[in-house]
Amino acid sequence: MKSKICMILFAAFFTVLPNVYADSTPSKISKPDAETVINLMKSGNERFCSGKMLHGNQDASRIALAAASDQGNYAVATVLSCSDSRVPVELIFDSGIMELFVVRVAGNVCNTDEAGCIEYGVCHVKTPLLLVLGHSKCGAVSAVMASVKGHGHELEKNIPPLVASIKAPVERAIASNQNLDSKDLMNLAIEENVYESIYNLLLKSAAVRAKALKGELLIAGGFYDLDSGRVIWFDQERIKTLTVKAEQDPRRSVSVYEEILK
Repeated sequence: MKSKICMILFAAFFTVLPNVYADSTPSKISKPDAETVINLMKSGNERFCSGKMLHGNQDASRIALAAASDQGNYAVATVLSCSDSRVPVELIFDSGIMELFVVRVAGNVCNTDEAGCIEYGVCHVKTPLLLVLGHSKCGAVSAVMASVKGHGHELEKNIPPLVASIKAPVERAIASNQNLDSKDLMNLAIEENVYESIYNLLLKSAAVRAKALKGELLIAGGFYDLDSGRVIWFDQERIKTLTVKAEQDPRRSVSVYEEILK
């Protein structure tokens, strides 16, 4: 019953939305809260897995609305995901134009560029939810794990610094779970890498950290399974713990604003 209600809510928000808001002024537009957004995304993913996608807000009227509107009035989640072509974020959540602010990079790492994009999504597009999404069979994590185990190979010049932050979560996964088979160990490393990206973001961005601590932003982690198409959502309590830990970490950024081209 709960799943059915969520599906109805999702259909109402993501399909009827253009008719409701096309003539609205921005001051009259309100977004759902983060928990509601998560439920909508879960329902969309369920439709994706079952082949019953609505494909809402993807027609000519939505294109016209996007051209004439501020995305900040419509986008409900910022998503940091891997750039892997097997992880089409908007599709796996059955979402449409202007609904998700997506940042994609190999290994869903969070370096300076990614942190800046996320700050824009959270602080300017004003999404109530941030999701960091890893996925099974991630090539970036696999390459780092091979290197940590002594089976690495040469990579082009710019790839090693891109994926350098993946080393620590891979090492944690290996050190604490020696008896796991290779698939389970890889999945654990991918999960740890999601938490690592979240923590790196919290250290780099005082603005995002402040919003999370004030309850103005919900940060979530997830794992996309390539075999089933399903998204598994991670433990919220661990992310809350990381948020508090980052606020106490001496390496954290304390500056919220910087002048452009200073």
